[in-house]
Amino acid sequence: MQQNIATTPASVKLPNPLRERIKSLADARNQSAHAIMLQAIENYVEREEKREALRQEAKAAHEHYMQTGLHLTNAEVVEWMDKIIQGEKVPMPKCHI
Repeated sequence: MQQNIATTPASVKLPNPLRERIKSLADARNQSAHAIMLQAIENYVEREEKREALRQEAKAAHEHYMQTGLHLTNAEVVEWMDKIIQGEKVPMPKCHI
């Protein structure tokens, strides 16, 4: 987490069992419940941002495929990757219709 950034209070209603779990973890780590929750939220947002970026990239790739028809077959990709795994420096196969 970055320090010295302006913050805004937020209120979150937690189920009592979750609140107790957070408190237990915070106590075990000598941290505040606030620090545990903040780290959990940051980790979640970072993971979901990456997931969304991947989803957007896949969507764009699919749209490109739908417009152009250019593709590689699974067999072509597997053959190419096998060569790379074996240490060969081979270019990626050319996409085709």
